[in-house]
Amino acid sequence: MSTSTRIAATTLAGAFALALAGASGTVMAQDKEMEKCYGVAKAGQNDCQAGPGTSCAGTSTVDYQGNAWKLVPAGTCASIELPGERIGSLDALERDVPNQG
Repeated sequence: MSTSTRIAATTLAGAFALALAGASGTVMAQDKEMEKCYGVAKAGQNDCQAGPGTSCAGTSTVDYQGNAWKLVPAGTCASIELPGERIGSLDALERDVPNQG
């Protein structure tokens, strides 16, 4: 490998590492401004790790499933308008959970 090829490869690797560091910093900043809100996601639109009966993002099977969460702007969870008497919660709910039997 020539010297110029090594320099180019090192420069590219460094730029890539900086880009990754910047991206993870942005995600961390966004996470601090967001919170998990249970019971507000439509079926199949939950964020990762819903409760029993689901495995990860997009696996909820019921609208507003109480044990499925979605990231929402911090401080807005309980004010999200939903059909009926439902409201979002910062804790998992037992309502609208599919039967596991």
